[in-house]
Amino acid sequence: MTGPRTDPALTPLPGVTDHHLLPGDPRNTLLVAGPPPQAREIPAADADAAARAADAGDASVRGTDLAALPAAMRQLDETALLTMARVLDRTRLFRDGGRPSTDDVLAALAVAPRHAWIVRRWLRTLAAEDRLVTDPATGRHHCLEVPDRRDHARALRALDAPCRDLGYPPAMTRFFRAAAERLPLLLQDRASLQEVLFPDGETDTATGNYRDSAPSRWANHAAASLVATEARHRAEAGGLRVLEAGAGVGGTTGTVLDVLGDTPVDYLFTDVSPFFLRAARDAFAGRPGLRTALFDIQADPLPQGLEPGSQDVVLAANVLHNARHAGRCLAALRELLAPGGLLVVVESCREHYQALTSMYLLMSPAPDERAWFTDLRAGQDRVFLTAAEWARQLDAAGFDPLPVLPPDGHPLTTAAGQRVIAGRVRHHDHRPDPAAVRAALADRLPPTAVLPRIHTVDHIIRTDTPTGATR
Repeated sequence: MTGPRTDPALTPLPGVTDHHLLPGDPRNTLLVAGPPPQAREIPAADADAAARAADAGDASVRGTDLAALPAAMRQLDETALLTMARVLDRTRLFRDGGRPSTDDVLAALAVAPRHAWIVRRWLRTLAAEDRLVTDPATGRHHCLEVPDRRDHARALRALDAPCRDLGYPPAMTRFFRAAAERLPLLLQDRASLQEVLFPDGETDTATGNYRDSAPSRWANHAAASLVATEARHRAEAGGLRVLEAGAGVGGTTGTVLDVLGDTPVDYLFTDVSPFFLRAARDAFAGRPGLRTALFDIQADPLPQGLEPGSQDVVLAANVLHNARHAGRCLAALRELLAPGGLLVVVESCREHYQALTSMYLLMSPAPDERAWFTDLRAGQDRVFLTAAEWARQLDAAGFDPLPVLPPDGHPLTTAAGQRVIAGRVRHHDHRPDPAAVRAALADRLPPTAVLPRIHTVDHIIRTDTPTGATR
């Protein structure tokens, strides 16, 4: 959606100066904003917490040759480029001067519609890397640079060294190879990447990605430091209340719990899958204060049993990129936080070619999903936001952003793009009252109308400009 709804029923609303209606299933969501808040500087305590978190991240990768990481990541990406070209060449469309369209390529590969975005990314990526020519006037592609089969096989065999430099365990290297070998079947949904990532129901491969790699270690320890600092600040309140959303294999959870130590904490480990909840109960058995529950970040938190203002910290590691509308999701999470509560987000903020031939297949829309992203990523064939985009999203949703970690220029920022983006709930007296807005809508709409979910934000970010950041 590219602009505000002009339905007379929505204007004016109590305390609302701007609004945005988002389509949804089973019901729509209405984002409402009041007068913009006053800008303010990052408090000294939060700046100090961020500095300590960066130190904790650096300490976690001490002994790792960080200068070698950009080259290691590039080797993974180079192998992925070879894999893309080999798969595209199997169509035979590029041979003998062929100039196929994107639709021709998708049809020849028999790509499942939900994965079509990945192949479109391949074509753009190969063109950007001068491995393919795309005619801007016709959109047709030609001159595909195809590696020799033996060179591709040699590159796949050579993945051990860069994976080792990045801190990946051998299981992750095997996963990259297995995904490359099955790629045509994976694109057709004739094979499942989950079966490759979780062989026989084991989580070791995914754990190696989200816990053991150098970028993940850095991010997890920095995030854990922020949570531990918050626990110290709230020690007199009788313990910290933490909700971890989309906790998955617990790659970040373990680090946070280790850093918290004996600190009293009510830690709610949540995920959309019962599989991960069962694994967490086994992995963290005996940990005082740890509970598990199902939670879907796409849905309204209240019907899922979560109360407004019930959490001191919300931790979301490698999950919020799945939110179909980042602003809506952040606004809902903010409402779960107590006044002054802290949101800690871990996200990849740059695209890796290796993921385009492996992990990205997990991020495609479900086969029965009517729409994919409805925020600034709409129509862009991309999943991840940049660090600057996340900071703007946090600000718009009602958070005062902390410094993004690691800082620009850090070797891990250059190599991996894994960032820790945190924000503190902003005190804003003029944010609209959702109950008053809901009551006003109920009075104006027909009795049979389904009222939208209502979330308050501090700014409305629209998608009608190239940056998606116009307020």
